[in-house]
Amino acid sequence: MKAFACIAAAATLLAFAAPASAQFAKPEDAIKYRQSALFVMGQHFGRVGAMASGRAPFDAKVAADNAEIVADMAKLPWAGFMAGSDKGTTKAKPEIWTEQAKFKENSDKLIAESAKLSAAAKTGNLDAVKTAFAATAGTCKACHDAYRNQ
Repeated sequence: MKAFACIAAAATLLAFAAPASAQFAKPEDAIKYRQSALFVMGQHFGRVGAMASGRAPFDAKVAADNAEIVADMAKLPWAGFMAGSDKGTTKAKPEIWTEQAKFKENSDKLIAESAKLSAAAKTGNLDAVKTAFAATAGTCKACHDAYRNQ
C-alpha cells in the first residue's frame, strides 16, 4: 500500500512538473517544492541503496519500484530553482544561480543516471543495480559538493 501511495504521489508531482515554475507565487513555495521532491527522491534512493550495499535483502520488485520513482522524481526539483529562491531556508549555494549551465549539466546527469538505475533494477540483476546505483550516487555527490551547503 505504501508503494502505491508513493507512486501515486510521484505521478501527481510529475503531472505538475512542467508548469511548476509558473505555479510558485513566492520563492518560499519554490524552495518547499524542490526540497520536497528531493526528499521523496532521497527516500526511495536510500531503499535501493540499502539493497545495493547489502544492508537490506535484495528484492527485485521493490528495487525496480523504488528506482522508477527515483527516475521520475529526478525530473522534478529543477523548476524549484527559480530566480529569487536563493534566499530563505535553503542549503542551496549561490553558485547555482551564477553557474546555471554547470548546474543544469549536473541535473541532466542525475536524470540520465537515474533512468539507467531504473532500467538496471528492472532486470532484476543485483550486480547491475549496484553498478547503476554507484553511478547515480556519484552524480548526487558531485552536485551536492558543488551546489549544496552542508
